[in-house]
Amino acid sequence: MRLLSALALTTALAAPLPVWAAGNLTVSIDQNLTGLDPNDLNDNASLSAARLMLQGLYGFDKDMKIVPVLAESYDASEDAKEFTVRLRHGVVFQDGDAFNAAAVKANIERLVNPANHLKRASLLSMLDHVEVVDDYTVKFLLKTPFGAFIPTLAHPAIAMHSPKSIAEHGADLTRTPVGTGPFEFVSWTPDTLKVKRFDHYWKPGLPKVDSLTFRGVPENGARIASLQAGESQFIYPVPTEMVQVVSRDPRFHMVNEPSIFARYASMNVMKKPFDDVRVRQALNYAVDKAAFIRVVFNGLADPLKSAIPTKLTFYKEQGEYPYDPAKAKQLLAEAGYPNGFETTLWAGNATTTIRSMQFLQQQLGAVGVKVNVQPLEAGLMTQRIFGVQNPKDAEIQMYTGAWSASTGDADWGLRPLFSTQGFPPTLYNTAYYSSPQTDKDIQDGLGTADPAKRGAAYADAQATIWKDAPWIFLCVENILAAQTAKLTGVYRLADGTMLAEEADLH
Repeated sequence: MRLLSALALTTALAAPLPVWAAGNLTVSIDQNLTGLDPNDLNDNASLSAARLMLQGLYGFDKDMKIVPVLAESYDASEDAKEFTVRLRHGVVFQDGDAFNAAAVKANIERLVNPANHLKRASLLSMLDHVEVVDDYTVKFLLKTPFGAFIPTLAHPAIAMHSPKSIAEHGADLTRTPVGTGPFEFVSWTPDTLKVKRFDHYWKPGLPKVDSLTFRGVPENGARIASLQAGESQFIYPVPTEMVQVVSRDPRFHMVNEPSIFARYASMNVMKKPFDDVRVRQALNYAVDKAAFIRVVFNGLADPLKSAIPTKLTFYKEQGEYPYDPAKAKQLLAEAGYPNGFETTLWAGNATTTIRSMQFLQQQLGAVGVKVNVQPLEAGLMTQRIFGVQNPKDAEIQMYTGAWSASTGDADWGLRPLFSTQGFPPTLYNTAYYSSPQTDKDIQDGLGTADPAKRGAAYADAQATIWKDAPWIFLCVENILAAQTAKLTGVYRLADGTMLAEEADLH
């Protein structure tokens, strides 16, 4: 498909907006879906689509505040090792089966069973077992204290399938989703998911639209054109260069809000020269973060001033590494690299990511660091990063990407990325960063359900990570989406996922 220029897009947006069929909503996103089983999904787009049909015990409202969904309330033991959850009555799955404690037990045991090889099993690695107390009460017993258990249950990957569907379809649940959500599955091809209203949804008056279509439209220009043509009523992301154009058009509403996407460049601390903290700090001083935001995101981002974004629970600002090439050169010389060094930077092959790589290449080159950039197709990058079993065998030197903690909690912003237990392939610590103090702080944060104690532990962890600098701390990008002015009730959350159960076209 031909790319549309900014001028062509501006002209297209000025055309009249066609009328679409009432009650049929189309959402266009920048990628195709990889599956529909939340327990086995890593990407936010597919999790957003699956959320239309399947729900968890807890979730988030449009402001990323934790809310009960299929649960009503919970109690936690003082040592954060037992969590008793009371369930919602009167909920049915889309195949007619009742939702109850037995269904929760079946789903959780499927998720954590190592024989099923589900990608999200690590979310509940702390779980010992789950007990059915009565038809509408379950008790989770943990191996170790885990104060972030309820935020973890709110992660969109921990969703409930119909037990009948689990028994009938097993490993093929990713193509046969049956849940308790507002929409029922109709069909899925590589680039299009279709769902329809579930008439027995447990929330009165919802959903308000008859059907919803999720389309994968990777090309920026084509997504904008589909909005203009009335083929889509909600699109994301919006290319940064088109934000002002969309914002000025009264027929559309532009969503431009802070996210919890931390964009960074990790450095493998097990390899020279990144085993020296002075080198890692030098690279932070070498990058002009304000210019990075202007060039890569057209100013639509904020500096990353800690190891986690501002909107995560227990965030603690650390300050910043100001742009100071002279300081960077001084630190490199002190570390034994007065003439710099050569390294390789890996990343995905999306337009914005490549732009990020090129900017880092230029900035680091100015202080003598020659960066060879290697954009990688998603499958190859996954294999190179997560196909490594022994950290000593890892070829990764530098990697740039983004991370959003879909639990909304500091735990999932820190533990997967900075704990010793987070090395690939288990989790996402691509810096292979290992700090006894950071590990202790992370565990202390999990060892209690007391918010004050958790906050203190995570503040200490953020301070240590900032000083150790296993990342070049870049920015927190904005959520950019656009919708027709007639659409309400569709929300892009700060973690990049989407809520659409309240969608209404009027």
